[in-house]
Amino acid sequence: NIIDQCVAQGVPFAREYGGLLSNRSFGGAQVSRTFYARGQTGQQLLLGAYSAMSRQIANGKIKLYPRTEMLDVVMVDGRARGIITRNLVTGAIESHSAHAVLLCTGGYGNVFFLSTNAMGSNVTAAWRAHRKGAYFGNPCFTQIHPTCIPVSGGHQSKLTLMSESLRNDGRVWVPKKAGDTRNPNEIPEEERDYFLERKYPSFGNLVPRDVASRNAKYVCDEGKGVGPSKLAVYLDFRDAIKRDTYNVIKQKYGNLFDMYQQITDENPYEQPMRIYPAVHYTMGGLWVDYNLMTTIPGLYALGEANFSDHGANRLGASALMQGLADGYFVIPYTVGDYLATMPAERISTDHPAFKEAEQAVHNQINTLLSINGTKTVDEFHKELGHIMWDYCGMSRNAEGLKLARERVRELRAEFWKNVKVTGTNEEFNQTLEKAGRVADFLELGELMIVDALNRNESCGGHFREEFQTEDGEAKRDDENYAYVAAWEYNGENQDYTLHKEQLTFENVKLTQRSYK
Repeated sequence: NIIDQCVAQGVPFAREYGGLLSNRSFGGAQVSRTFYARGQTGQQLLLGAYSAMSRQIANGKIKLYPRTEMLDVVMVDGRARGIITRNLVTGAIESHSAHAVLLCTGGYGNVFFLSTNAMGSNVTAAWRAHRKGAYFGNPCFTQIHPTCIPVSGGHQSKLTLMSESLRNDGRVWVPKKAGDTRNPNEIPEEERDYFLERKYPSFGNLVPRDVASRNAKYVCDEGKGVGPSKLAVYLDFRDAIKRDTYNVIKQKYGNLFDMYQQITDENPYEQPMRIYPAVHYTMGGLWVDYNLMTTIPGLYALGEANFSDHGANRLGASALMQGLADGYFVIPYTVGDYLATMPAERISTDHPAFKEAEQAVHNQINTLLSINGTKTVDEFHKELGHIMWDYCGMSRNAEGLKLARERVRELRAEFWKNVKVTGTNEEFNQTLEKAGRVADFLELGELMIVDALNRNESCGGHFREEFQTEDGEAKRDDENYAYVAAWEYNGENQDYTLHKEQLTFENVKLTQRSYK
């Protein structure tokens, strides 16, 4: 039903010759179970959903407020009854009254500064809701995607994701000898280490993303990384081209190969791609119940903005399921049920709660503009990103996490004393936009570290170095940590309160998978 709905909106899912939907393998699965749109599934889904929404806008069913950012949730009698926004072009602070509020604002991967997310992706809407009382679930669960174009220098502001589908035919390897600087085509087969195929013979290059990413990090730590930075591994299509012919591989991945060549000026048909892990998705988010409602009545969170479906280890294509299921098959019924209990009249934006929230937003903006320090917003964001990547990234340990928490606290204190925000509020001011977002990232970063410190086990995207098996795999502790960690905000510089939602398994047995 989900796929049929998307097709009706114009999403061009791949088809077999006879017209049936085509499937392919994805990381973590040994069978072809994933519908796709030629390496652009997410983008095509976005275009399909946006075109469907545009149709409803034209029909007068939806009113769109483009270039607008939500900066607070308005609470009346303990319920979410509206939002405060800032017009990103004029700077106008505006109130919007509502019977319920739905946050579909995506994930918070940009807390790491460099990620595959869009530059505008941020945590502000979810974090302002958290500060108003919405619990934040499993914030440390971060997915780091193994198939990204490596960092090329300190000038970058985002990273480019190459599709997971490339691991269907590409083989991942590094030179067996550390420090080998030869051209990859000059390295003979017997001097190549296909480390995923060697360590995981059953799954090979299709191990889950967290496993592939950690192993890429390990070989680079051993000095076997390739390329100028030595923080990359090869993804090689030589054997696939020999087996299936150049034309077949071009038909499958031509758009991706073209994108890679335009970015790197290297031809992946003639030499291996270079890839390295990068932050891609956040499994954590606002805690919601089965109706997708947060702990604030009337406030819902959908898709990547909530914590709900992926646990600690999101598999490929799962966001397709969650985003569409939340939007098409859950929220239309649950929000309707909630609205049936609400009074019909709308609360006026002249209500004291709206005026109080507007004033709080104005106060923060004025504070940011008045500091007039010496460090730019991007400098603070980059420094935070380095702390998070080094200590709360692919692998973590207690000593590093404790150090990271202190450094984030110090950085946050410095931010509020020394950040330089130029311009005014009453104009198009991207520096001011970023400053508000980075202020929220500086608080979220600490909570992610607190959550990672609390969870003394390794599971999925959360890998604690102290908790691993003899052969370096994740070691779960189901007896003590089979719960959702839902964190309650208690005020600035105050410790968070942990609420545990125990995980119970009635129809399936909790087990640990092996990819060997």
